[in-house]
Amino acid sequence: MSTTFKIFLVLCAAALVVPFVPGLIYPIFVMKVMCYGLFACAFNLLLGFTGLVSFAHAAFLGSAGYVTGALMIRFGSHPLGMPVAFVAGIAAAALVGFAIGGLAIRRRGIYFAMITLALSQIVYFLAVQFRWTGGEDGLQGIPRGSLFGLDLTSDTTMYYVTLALFAAGFLFVDRVVHSPFGQILQAVRDNEARAVSLGYDADRFKLLAFVLSAGVAGYAGALKALVFQLVSLNDVSLHTSTEVVLMTLLGGVGTIFGPLVGAALVVGLQNYLATIGDLVTLVIGLIFIVCVSFFRRGFVGEFLHLRRRRAERSTRRPALRPEPETAPAAEAA
Repeated sequence: MSTTFKIFLVLCAAALVVPFVPGLIYPIFVMKVMCYGLFACAFNLLLGFTGLVSFAHAAFLGSAGYVTGALMIRFGSHPLGMPVAFVAGIAAAALVGFAIGGLAIRRRGIYFAMITLALSQIVYFLAVQFRWTGGEDGLQGIPRGSLFGLDLTSDTTMYYVTLALFAAGFLFVDRVVHSPFGQILQAVRDNEARAVSLGYDADRFKLLAFVLSAGVAGYAGALKALVFQLVSLNDVSLHTSTEVVLMTLLGGVGTIFGPLVGAALVVGLQNYLATIGDLVTLVIGLIFIVCVSFFRRGFVGEFLHLRRRRAERSTRRPALRPEPETAPAAEAA
């Protein structure tokens, strides 16, 4: 059993008891952290393990939320309404990711990022114009429906379903990262020319990573729409795309648990500092400046780096040698 899996089991075990500890941590807050944690994991799959900076992830989060919400409003009473709407939301996000990635993937660096930004703004414009999205009002009062006989109108039931879906999504991302496919993505990230010389189609693998990342972001968006029963324009806005960048950088790019830590930090600050209004943005900005200045690898990244350096020092430390015994001839002399 890997260390990552052990830590994940401990976190899940702690999350299981949250509904039984009223007043300490609210289940709704934990569900929000789980949704945004998956969203940050999706972005980290693209940035941390493929080396691509995208500003289109809000388009994936929001498109999945809109599709899931619209289908739930119309077919939510059907026993299969929730599973079908959930899967349809993920498929919609993956389709949008394929369209955006197919256009942007042949560009590099800042040009790639700007193309994703421009295309995500088109998605935002369509969300404003389409009638079925609710325009500026968004989709409100989305029914949660039921899942295999479980009534999701109960917050406690929804919490445990969200925890199960979060665990499945996180383990999926972890499996992708540690699979041969994930190793190829990291090879493309580290040295694309060398990966191409070894026979790998770099553009094809980057497009697959982009679609996978979009699908996981849609997974988070569909789950978020069911949890909060609301999808708004903020879900497809540029602010959300930059917010997920902040979460990933704070936690640690290219780490498994970094996005979760970053999401918990940002969501926690927004939740518990809501009374100070817009100043919460200033606080998060100051934390980001401190992180960039002193923790460039992110909090989890710096922790792993320090642990690695300590392990290297312990292995390089020379063993103590016993003092040579005095030769009998020297003692006689």
